Amino acid sequence: MGEIGFLDEHRTWVLTGETTTYALRLGEDDVPTHLYWGPKLRIEDVPQLIDKPLPWWDGFNDPGEGLDELAADGGTKYWTPALQVRFTDGTRALEWRYRNHEIDQDHLRIHCEDRHYPLRITLHYRLKSEVIERWTELTADTGVDVTRADSATWVLPVRDDYRLSHVTGRWAAETQLRRTPAPHGETTFASRRGITGHHANPWVMVDDGTATERHGEVYGVALAWSGSWRLTVTRSSTGRMTVSGGFGQDGVTHHVGPGTPLITPVIAGLYTNGGFGAASRAWHSYVREHVLPHPRELRPVLYNSWEATGFDVDEANQRTLAEHAAALGVELFVVDDGWFGARTGDHAGLGDWHVNRDRFPGGLEPLVDAVHGLGMKFGIWVEPEMVNPDSDLYRAHPDWVLHHPHRRRSALRNQLVLNFARPDVQEWARDWLDRLVGDHGIDFLKWDMNRPFSEAGWPGDPDPDRLWVEHTRAVYSLMDRLRQDHPGLRIEACSGGGGRIDLGALARADQVWTSDNTDALDRLRIQHGYGQLYPARAMSAWVTDNPNFVTGRSVPLRFRFHVAMAGVLGVGGDIARWPGDDLALARELIALYQDIRPVVQHGALYRLRPPADDGVTALQYVHEDRTVVFAYRQAAHFNAPERPLRLDGLDPADRYVDSDAGTTYSGAVLLARGLPLGLPTGDFASVVVRLQRKI
Repeated sequence: MGEIGFLDEHRTWVLTGETTTYALRLGEDDVPTHLYWGPKLRIEDVPQLIDKPLPWWDGFNDPGEGLDELAADGGTKYWTPALQVRFTDGTRALEWRYRNHEIDQDHLRIHCEDRHYPLRITLHYRLKSEVIERWTELTADTGVDVTRADSATWVLPVRDDYRLSHVTGRWAAETQLRRTPAPHGETTFASRRGITGHHANPWVMVDDGTATERHGEVYGVALAWSGSWRLTVTRSSTGRMTVSGGFGQDGVTHHVGPGTPLITPVIAGLYTNGGFGAASRAWHSYVREHVLPHPRELRPVLYNSWEATGFDVDEANQRTLAEHAAALGVELFVVDDGWFGARTGDHAGLGDWHVNRDRFPGGLEPLVDAVHGLGMKFGIWVEPEMVNPDSDLYRAHPDWVLHHPHRRRSALRNQLVLNFARPDVQEWARDWLDRLVGDHGIDFLKWDMNRPFSEAGWPGDPDPDRLWVEHTRAVYSLMDRLRQDHPGLRIEACSGGGGRIDLGALARADQVWTSDNTDALDRLRIQHGYGQLYPARAMSAWVTDNPNFVTGRSVPLRFRFHVAMAGVLGVGGDIARWPGDDLALARELIALYQDIRPVVQHGALYRLRPPADDGVTALQYVHEDRTVVFAYRQAAHFNAPERPLRLDGLDPADRYVDSDAGTTYSGAVLLARGLPLGLPTGDFASVVVRLQRKI
């Protein structure tokens, strides 16, 4: 448990975890000011960090600039603003006045206000393990326009240099890890699309340029928001660096007034000393323990029908696939797109959420009963936020979509975006989803969202800008309500692949669809970037057919399974056409995964060798007394001898048994010399090694 203390004499708050301390104080002008973030300190030592103000200022290089806990426009501060307001008389500058604070176990609230105008600002801090969650709440008695409302400003300690770690990508190439020197000035990572996005992800890690996988201090910041977002890293020539983040749609104004507060999303910060590996493990622990809805559960092995049948879905072919899936040991059967309305392709029917009786004459009940009778749970694909123009829903409610007067309605994938900020759209979606889940005994929803916003208007509404925030909040509320009303329901978040992966989505979804690209080699890199912040417990990974539909590459089935088994295993191929040998191997590997699943989904991840075009890629999970090692060789070159793989996270004093090989190893030897992998010869070679600790 962490501790939050207040040093009244110094007007300083101190948040202390097991290994880290965070401190802030009120400046002489009542501005909440950053003091410290780093290795754990005793609370009585914190006052030594308070610097006396310098007796001079040269007019351009203020030594206190960049230290505000929520950098606001006003006065002679020119740092990247986290809060920008405009009062009714046109005044823009903010002047802070402290009111009081509350400490409720792990939650600190600092209540402030403007010195003249009726605007109140509450800064929230919550300590969860070693992670500090922060957000801001704005209230006002009269109308105030807020043109920027970041959740927090994170101040980094002064270092000789800085390096940024983040991910970038696109559809079918999400979460590609990048590590680059931090440039001077402002560096912005953002999505202007209304969704998290494939091209970037709302987190950044900062080190001094010397951290490795095992060594060095790393600071991380991650935003829990699934709409448009922005993270701004600011580095000055004086050595100061900050990270500020929150809602991110350019040109949007938030109106705060009586009955209309503005509460920003959580932005979480984490300090670790132990390299990028320690940082990832700490983030994974936080997500498992404090973000995911059911952290103790094991995610089932699923089968999804999409690649087998596409839109050509009917009761007969789904029954056949379900029977084959059950014979493989699959635990959850998911029917994908094409089961409803006139949905015979992507051109029509989206929004008409009634069962297509030509394809399912008896409705969904016979198929659901058959799947349950085979010992599997039943899941189904939905895309509640979208509509085809060629649909009964759109013909009845063309005003329900995002649009502007006198502007075209741009379609992507023949779809328009429904305005979930509208109460009538919310009620419509809740009604049909509640009936779908409740009437049919649905256990699992694959919740898709296949296009970003465009023409994001709301004609006739007095505050149309609010849709940028309220759409996402309505999606959250709908998911929360469905889970509350149907406690057995589990949800997978999907957005054309990995377009909705963030801490906000993971608070409602039990797992996320990582990418539409299931090519095993590409997946090694996608999963490597994903795992920098997010845990394997939520990472959906499928085995699909050869050749892969994205890359055209053919990869052996064993290799494909071994890559997917490093996350939440799923199968998505046309298993009704698989030869007998492939089916037998699939049964064997699914059984193996079910044995190692607790280690993979709940264990600590050690990245032993990163993905490379040649050589061996390897990772390791450790949970309680068990260790699982995955190793992959893409291509064999020059008859190179195989090197032992040095493991991590083991006790050198213990012994570890590989019962499959009948070998016992010393923990010290596995750490110092390494594990002999015994990879098969040739290209696309892979192994999974199970080790049991023997004290």
